[in-house]
Amino acid sequence: MEKKKWFLPFCHACLLLGALTVARAQTGESQTLPDVTAKDAAAQFATTSGQVTVAPSTDPAQPGLVVTIQPGPEGYPGVKLQPRDAKVWDLSAYGHIEAKVTNTGAKGISVSLRVDNPGDWRQSPWNTEQASLKPGQTRTIKVIFGYAYGKKPGYPLNPAAVSQVMFFTGRAKEAQSFRIEALEAGGSAGEQPPVDPNSVRTPPANGHLFGGAAPFDAAKQLKAQNGAQAALTGKGVTVTLPAKNAGAKVEFTPAIGRWDLRLCTAVTVTVENTGKSPAAPRTLVASNGGATAWGALAKPLAPGETAPITATFVAATPWQGIPDASKTHWDGQKDTGTKFQSDTVKAVVLAADENGAELRVQAITAQATPMETPPWLGQRPPVEGDWVKSFAEEFDTATIDAAKWNIYGENFWDKASHFSKDNLLLGGGVAKLRYEKKRGCHNDDPKQTLALTNPKVSESAYATGFLDTYGKWTQRYGYFEARMKLPSAPGLWPAFWLMPDRGVAAGPQWKRADTGNGGMEFDIMEHLTRWGPYRYNIAMHWDGYGKAHKQTGSTGIYFQPDTEGFITAGLLWTPGLIVIYANGKEVARWESPRISNVQSHLMFTHVMGGWDNNALDDAKLPADFVIDYVRCWQRRDLASALDGPKPPAAIPAPTPAAE
Repeated sequence: MEKKKWFLPFCHACLLLGALTVARAQTGESQTLPDVTAKDAAAQFATTSGQVTVAPSTDPAQPGLVVTIQPGPEGYPGVKLQPRDAKVWDLSAYGHIEAKVTNTGAKGISVSLRVDNPGDWRQSPWNTEQASLKPGQTRTIKVIFGYAYGKKPGYPLNPAAVSQVMFFTGRAKEAQSFRIEALEAGGSAGEQPPVDPNSVRTPPANGHLFGGAAPFDAAKQLKAQNGAQAALTGKGVTVTLPAKNAGAKVEFTPAIGRWDLRLCTAVTVTVENTGKSPAAPRTLVASNGGATAWGALAKPLAPGETAPITATFVAATPWQGIPDASKTHWDGQKDTGTKFQSDTVKAVVLAADENGAELRVQAITAQATPMETPPWLGQRPPVEGDWVKSFAEEFDTATIDAAKWNIYGENFWDKASHFSKDNLLLGGGVAKLRYEKKRGCHNDDPKQTLALTNPKVSESAYATGFLDTYGKWTQRYGYFEARMKLPSAPGLWPAFWLMPDRGVAAGPQWKRADTGNGGMEFDIMEHLTRWGPYRYNIAMHWDGYGKAHKQTGSTGIYFQPDTEGFITAGLLWTPGLIVIYANGKEVARWESPRISNVQSHLMFTHVMGGWDNNALDDAKLPADFVIDYVRCWQRRDLASALDGPKPPAAIPAPTPAAE
């Protein structure tokens, strides 16, 4: 839940623009915006800063406008234009704006084309596409109205009110240039991007990837490699894996695109040994990001026997951080954790040991299998020691305990949500942070604003609940655990985490919560709902959120839910060591002298957005982030005089949960 990246302004959005008048054209006809080969075309474009110049091409054989960018600090250097004699262009007869661009520099660059509507820049009222260009390469960049970055649904741009067109690159460390050879509106109103076959995501058919209700085209979906053989028969797929050929394998692939297995935790291949010798088959699941570990049987499969082989999405080896904390090491140590992506599954692979095998694949299924949690979970820390329970919240009262919790605070993470007491609901032994579309004031106070994300706005369209113990309870070291059920509505970002709190004597909040000077942000469970309910992120951030900021962690924490669909996330924190648990199973470990030695407070947030999420869907709201309990322990020899509760403060009572 790093703060810094969510309130940096999109600085180039509010710059003044050039001018140009364009007449409305008939549907289906292209409209030049303007003729970039005309003699006066350069005068119609304005630059974003002194780093940028724009001039006509000097090569008659390659007409257009050459944009040159010198090295400098600007984040998005480029050029822009707007209507000369009117506030907007009416391009409602068209479906897109496109430009032909050539890289005229010596190194590769990425050029973006952006189309704007009028409005508050904080709401990002634009659509953008970009193209990577090698030296001398020419590409067409097309912005389809309402879509952005890979033709994904974006801001619902109104083509009848186009106020600006921009071309820009990223921060320039050395000189770069590109030539704009054409710029025009085209297509028909309501245009939609073509379907990219690789973007298709197919869920399993009633849990089946092969067999059962799943359609299967052997010519497209069955691939035998390195001497293996495979054929579809009436009883399944017969597979021959030759002996002494470690590379022999058979792949079962989607008919188009990728399989979407976000609602699953494992894939099972049911095989029959049709050979005359015992066989040791194994399977894994491959995705765009990486593969699972191999799943195998506990003992060889005898001739005539049938058995299921399961490949779980949970990493075989917990993620491990690199001890050297002087740099960011996001991937952690080699061969730990997983880079598997359950929404981009491209193959289920079947292989065998060096003895080979003759098999019949009867079915391939994907499923979410709940787990029985270990008996210590929720009762004590996962390791031995002289532990004492230091914090317990069961949420079994009608009102929140004001001695422990704040229900108001700053929203550093999105631009659209306000915290409200009415969105913290208690009942049935749980707390719910409810995210819903409901206009209101941040912290239920018309005098407050949305802080750093929207410093001039007090109201927003979405309400959510909030909990933290800032100024009321902190602890340095110990074991911290919470049992939670995650929301499923698209675009949400629930999290359980710790932040430093050095106390009142440290000064203002930014000093108390400083992640430098020994402090650290611990993201114990940080979930983006796009990932599906069984994957989350863990992270540590330190040395502030500026240029010195460092981080490490994993976005690939997969887990099996408990029998009620909950995740119990825990953090064991001792000097120089942290270990993170999911439903009692170790999923991450980091040993480093840099690990925080500053007491920290608890936080639960439920906002929208995140770095790898999809768009919010109002139709799926309200959505609840459910917290069953929060329990913490302290080891007696690590206890600090700064640990424990602080004086209570009066806060309004939350609304009881509706049955």
